[in-house]
Amino acid sequence: MDGRHRLPMPAAAPAARAAAMGRVHGVLARTLEEVGRATTVPFRVVFADGTAFASGGASPRFTLTFRTPRAERQVVVFGHVGLLESYFDGSVDFDGDLAAGFRAGLDAGWDDVANPLIAARNRWVEWRASNASIAQAKANARQHYGMGQAFYRPWLDRAGMLYTCAYWREGITTLEDAQRAKMDHVCRKVRLAPGETFVDVGCGWGGLLFHAHARYGALGTGINTTTEQVAELGAEIARRGLADRMRVIECDFREIPGQYDKLLSIGTLEHAGRDQLPDVVRAHAACLKTGGLGVIHFIGHVGEFDTEYYIRRHIFPGGWIPSLAQAITEMERCGLEILDVENLRRHYALTLDCWAERFDASWEGIHALDPQRFDERFRRKWRCYLWSCAEMFRSPKGRTHLFQVTVSKGNAGVDYPMSRAFLYRP
Repeated sequence: MDGRHRLPMPAAAPAARAAAMGRVHGVLARTLEEVGRATTVPFRVVFADGTAFASGGASPRFTLTFRTPRAERQVVVFGHVGLLESYFDGSVDFDGDLAAGFRAGLDAGWDDVANPLIAARNRWVEWRASNASIAQAKANARQHYGMGQAFYRPWLDRAGMLYTCAYWREGITTLEDAQRAKMDHVCRKVRLAPGETFVDVGCGWGGLLFHAHARYGALGTGINTTTEQVAELGAEIARRGLADRMRVIECDFREIPGQYDKLLSIGTLEHAGRDQLPDVVRAHAACLKTGGLGVIHFIGHVGEFDTEYYIRRHIFPGGWIPSLAQAITEMERCGLEILDVENLRRHYALTLDCWAERFDASWEGIHALDPQRFDERFRRKWRCYLWSCAEMFRSPKGRTHLFQVTVSKGNAGVDYPMSRAFLYRP
């Protein structure tokens, strides 16, 4: 083909691209204007062509900078997911208060917008990372929880390295005290007593096992599917000389062996998966002796909603958040009497604030552990995960909560207290 046939193309293509980008720019600007009207958080956005948008009139709490036109298109097509994934890959930069950024998006209900493309991607992720097989469930757990104590220690509490919601009783000001209060709160709910056996489902690094033994004289068995955590906890049990008082078993949450006087399941139902919730709850009920008491503590929706796509795609593969009603229905089917339901949603916001602040403050040390694994993309993902979840649990529009359900295997006996007063006595 000679040059005469090629000449018209360079002139037409830039014009078409400019028109397309103009349309993208217009849609994005209107979206940002809607966010600005819905929130009191002032912010600024700099587009890839150098133009800027400001909302709120006051000094901006944060600035978003688009580095490429493609990043702008991603936001128009995929909404908040497009924005997050563009931030992850570096085509969007964020300066300022990240929590305020998520607060503005939640104020505008940006996470509520129905997007068929995200719904399709969500279904694909759920199918690809389903916990239906025990092998895949283990792989999913290891991807998130198997990064080693050295990664988690800098930003979790020093009381027991607990990676679950703390309990911010009035007067508590530190994460360590709030986590100790949480451990006491759940142990009191099941009236844990010296010499009793209990199972800690999803035991992590054993903080609750050690606390329950030291404070209540109870004999614990930890259940964990993450190989790395099992090895680390097993070594710590041996180091403390407690192998005759407690143990850790590596198995799936659907395979809990034995029966116990008490059950403590702190943060496990979220990892059951949509179709595995009945099996996981059935295993919880089966491992509890008749008349035994348990606390099942889990993140749950109020109403039935899809689990957030970016969390299950980038942070918790295989994760799925049930509704409170779905979880309670399965508990009832398995012969568990519901004694009490407590909502600790606001407690989780405070817990995540601490984790996020400590994660940011500890980043240089975390990065040094393994610069290839803990790179800038990883940092951006985990900052978004921690700060966004804090604001999600804080938001007055939030539909994701944290529940503690106290249960009895069969109807509770006459010796169980008639009120909650026993929980709050010194």
